[in-house]
Amino acid sequence: MALLLVFILLFMMFNNVKDGLLVFTGIPFALTGGIVALWLRDIPLSISAGVGFIALSGVAVLNGLVMISFIRSLREQGLPLDTAIREGALTRLRPVLMTALVASLGFVPMALNVGTGAEVQRPLATVVIGGILSSTVLTLLVLPLLYQMAHRREDELEEQEIALAADRTS
Repeated sequence: MALLLVFILLFMMFNNVKDGLLVFTGIPFALTGGIVALWLRDIPLSISAGVGFIALSGVAVLNGLVMISFIRSLREQGLPLDTAIREGALTRLRPVLMTALVASLGFVPMALNVGTGAEVQRPLATVVIGGILSSTVLTLLVLPLLYQMAHRREDELEEQEIALAADRTS
């Protein structure tokens, strides 16, 4: 139910299913990173790990939203698709990395805790750290490629329409 609500909010933000789905792809990648981190540390899935997955989904969506909205604004300014993607990825590299580093470094003490409450803190922190690492890689490397694949066709159609209009006027 929460994931459906997140997608509806993304759709309302972009007024576009395609871009909402692109940002939404960050969630499965983040969840995969969280599951792998739990497996690597041999920590069972628990309620606190589930809470970590919920927090992780929010960070993954935020990073994707930062990237896609900036690329869209560059395209609205008239930049070609490839240039907008390259500029957007390079310009948003620092904000995405800072968000990921702050979130994951803040959870390191919880992940390493062995004292009172460690059985609750360790799964949550492990999920968040592992998921943020995989989500950040997705946001910086895979998301721009997915955006290019998703919007390449409509960019080619626009170029064909411009060429046809130019042929008609000449």
